[in-house]
Amino acid sequence: MRGILLSKLKLFIRNPFVFIIFMVMSLGFALIIGGSGSMATIQVPVYAADDSVRDSAIEDNLTGIDGFTFNWMSEEDMMTEVENGSAELGAILHEDNFQIIVGVDSPNAGTVEQMIQRAYAKEQQKNQIYEAARASDNLNSEDVMDELEASMELPVLSITADYFGGSEESELDGTFQTLFGFTLFFVIYTIGYNVLSILTDKKNGIWDRMILSPVRKWEMYVANLIYSFFEGYVQVLVIFLVFRYIVGVDFNGKFTETLLLLVPYVFAIVALSILLTGIVKNVQQFNALLPIVSVSMAMIGGAFWPLEIVESEFLLALSKINPLTYGMEVLNGVAVYGYPLEELLYPISILILMGVVFMGIGIHLMERRHV
Repeated sequence: MRGILLSKLKLFIRNPFVFIIFMVMSLGFALIIGGSGSMATIQVPVYAADDSVRDSAIEDNLTGIDGFTFNWMSEEDMMTEVENGSAELGAILHEDNFQIIVGVDSPNAGTVEQMIQRAYAKEQQKNQIYEAARASDNLNSEDVMDELEASMELPVLSITADYFGGSEESELDGTFQTLFGFTLFFVIYTIGYNVLSILTDKKNGIWDRMILSPVRKWEMYVANLIYSFFEGYVQVLVIFLVFRYIVGVDFNGKFTETLLLLVPYVFAIVALSILLTGIVKNVQQFNALLPIVSVSMAMIGGAFWPLEIVESEFLLALSKINPLTYGMEVLNGVAVYGYPLEELLYPISILILMGVVFMGIGIHLMERRHV
């Protein structure tokens, strides 16, 4: 068994391209899609045509809006940013009206227009209240404005938003979804093509020659499975290390626990690859079957999008027999929601059970069929 592991390691050193390709693809998709899926701030350059606009409450009303940042600058700089594509649109604010400058056809134009209209409406309301107080003989306009400011700081009604599993900002961050999803997706290919070597060795007669040697058949299986598990786990480990120490994703302080809880998922994927190898008859069939199975697992198991947005009862039922579903559940549970180990025992147990069943059936099918 030791000799088989050493030979596998030497082959990996000579030809690590498959491992590198899938690892780079995992990193690329997680970085690109994860970055675009997070709550990016849209920059809106703003030019104040009248100085009174900067002195009014319009600027305060445009400050602190989630998802948008209004940058005050000169008209020339604002037009330059819109023309060269640095900003999707800009705005010119006058005392009583405004103008939107659209550089590209952007769906954010209507949203920005509504925000600015709301800011003008609030300023106009304050002016109307102030003028009404001045016109009244029984009211002091300054006292009215002070009471108005106090009431706005302490409104009668308050709304509090909370989220399932907690209120941490990381739960709204798409980085974990894409990182976990694409990592668990691409590792299926790495493990699958490593397990495929069992089929190719049988077809080339290598297993027949090894059977005649002192090596036992169970050692041949175990050596191949250990190597496939090791290479798949190392791929995930490298990806997570890059995100932890280069990108700066801290896994909410659960980095070590995340790495440990990856073991059941990698084991289940090794077993699934054994099952697929036992089903197919040649390499061509395996090359056709593996992408179908892996992409289906990713779509149904929540790798490409959260399962919470899926409404089909049929797809949700299929996700219950998908190892990737429980892999995502374990990783999100420990890194995002901070669940203790006791609450993660169910998905971990399902992964281990799937691994045992898949491996038993797969080895049985391979032993029954002569390649």
